[in-house]
Amino acid sequence: MESFKLAGIDYAILLIYVGFVLGIGFALKRYMKTAADFLTSGRSIPAWVTGLAFLSANLGALELVGMTASGAKYGIATCHFYWVGAIPAMIFLAVFMMPFYYGSKARSVPEYLKLRFDERTRCLNSISFAVMTVFASGISMNALAKLLNQLLGWNYDMSLWICSIIVLAYVLKGGLTSAIYTEVLQFFMIVLGFAPIVYLGLQDVGGWENLKVLLGGVAQNPSAIELNTNTFQPDAWTSAWKPLLAGPKANPMGVDLFAMLFGLGFVLSFGYWCTNFLVVQRAMAAKNMSAARRTPLIAAVPKMIFPILVILPGMIAAGLALTAKDGYRLPPKPLNAAQFDAAIPAIKAAATMEPQAAFESVSKATETKMSPEKVAALIKESATLEVAAIKYKLQDAVVENDYDGVILSLVKKYCPPGLLGLALTGLLASFMSGMAGNVTAFNTVWTYDLYQAYIAKDKTDEHYMWMGRAITIVGILLSIACAYFVSRWSNAMDIIQLVFGFVNAPLFATFLLGMFWKRTTSHGAFYGLLCGISTSAIFHGCTIAEGSTPGVKGAWIKLVQTYPSDMAQNFWLASFAFIACFVITLVISLATSRTKTDEELGGLVYSLTPKITDTEASWYLRPSVIGIILLACCVVLNVVFW
Repeated sequence: MESFKLAGIDYAILLIYVGFVLGIGFALKRYMKTAADFLTSGRSIPAWVTGLAFLSANLGALELVGMTASGAKYGIATCHFYWVGAIPAMIFLAVFMMPFYYGSKARSVPEYLKLRFDERTRCLNSISFAVMTVFASGISMNALAKLLNQLLGWNYDMSLWICSIIVLAYVLKGGLTSAIYTEVLQFFMIVLGFAPIVYLGLQDVGGWENLKVLLGGVAQNPSAIELNTNTFQPDAWTSAWKPLLAGPKANPMGVDLFAMLFGLGFVLSFGYWCTNFLVVQRAMAAKNMSAARRTPLIAAVPKMIFPILVILPGMIAAGLALTAKDGYRLPPKPLNAAQFDAAIPAIKAAATMEPQAAFESVSKATETKMSPEKVAALIKESATLEVAAIKYKLQDAVVENDYDGVILSLVKKYCPPGLLGLALTGLLASFMSGMAGNVTAFNTVWTYDLYQAYIAKDKTDEHYMWMGRAITIVGILLSIACAYFVSRWSNAMDIIQLVFGFVNAPLFATFLLGMFWKRTTSHGAFYGLLCGISTSAIFHGCTIAEGSTPGVKGAWIKLVQTYPSDMAQNFWLASFAFIACFVITLVISLATSRTKTDEELGGLVYSLTPKITDTEASWYLRPSVIGIILLACCVVLNVVFW
């Protein structure tokens, strides 16, 4: 894809946005007087702000790039990440879990584990969570670097460092408060930037009904948009449940009903929304208990309709690719310098080989799915071509789609000057939101749950504030390293769900037993969590998705099981990790004695905590009532798109 041609108005919109973001950070610096102000916002922010920040913190590369990519790759089944994999868990967090988090006065999720269990469990979760946030931030950085490469023609390395410096500048000055208020601004920029793309895209394909017809063609001939020999029933891209009920071979996501409901709908969903400090931190920054409980519910309202903005564009792209309208194709996975360096000698050597052996040699050199016909033609012409021409034709022969590039291709197709600047600013906002959210969560957990707890226990408040700022810089540097690693995946959703499977899935089992069964012991929690994380690693080392090469994507121990897709592998990994943690925690708890009395567990365990009665003046403001209404709306959406 060629670089974007930005007009003066586009640059102006981008610069104004960056100026606002940096201005927020510098304006809030004078309020950062203590470590609590910098790391937890002093629990002073109103519910509507924390609600939008709660949602916006999740609107990073995972949401916009990953969901649009999955919309093209898997179709409307991607909506399950919202209507099955988010809304029920957000309601559960608001109604049942926020009273424990907020009422315990814990500054972080790991600190709650210390209060409920012991220091070992807190330390294990702190380390695993720190690793997860760095990976998640790296995913956002990787996506943003790709954006700036397409936007301005900058190389990948320069893009990474520039966007990192911008995020570092406003987080370093204003801390969590700066990140939260910036996330509110970013939420509105994302909506304004994406809405025109959805409208223009639907007009281009002839509306929703005609898009369903086009996607029916994609389902019955997936090879039209990627080298794929599978075929599916006509509504595989446009029906949320019917292909799923028909089995993993009948839907492009390759999952069955159990993996969807248990792996995503229960384990990954509740594990992410109820235990991930990145989002819980926003609710814990609210000014009181009522505001904290309403935070996830406020976020759930736009979350329910966000598939229109982020999944529908991907489905539109798949429909356009089928017809190749105006020459459109899904963006091919870009080859990097190392792949070109390996492929060019292989192409020249292949001139004397048999056709099949020649194709396999070039494909192995690039480690990418290629078109046999185009590779054969390139080998035949290579003796008369310059290196630049060989690289161009080699890239053109790639048939493995770069699904993460789908949203950029749509922005370029539909956005004229002015609108282009708005759309690109929306993308920039989403990536910076994801990066800042993960970095602020990382610096809080490091400072309070690792540094203060184990390294420097009795330092001054000024010292911890200094450490919070210093570790922010370290977090940015670690995120940059992870960005290079995650660039191996063509879909951000695939890698982030894998990371969640390692961290959040077993952690949710620990929380579920710890909050709702007072008999859970510290020994059971620690060894159960350790076993769950280990199970994730072993499962990943013994399984792989179809079409993947053993290594970082799985089967690095021994290939035992192959799954139809990366997502199916991730759902099953999460399921096994949760079950392992749950069972081991249960068994060890029954075999060991509690170290904490009922009095010590008051406010930390459901049966030992006074029940909160909703005291809002109006019944429709009560969290339980709002939760029931939201759940009913979610059921309706599932039925409508059955």
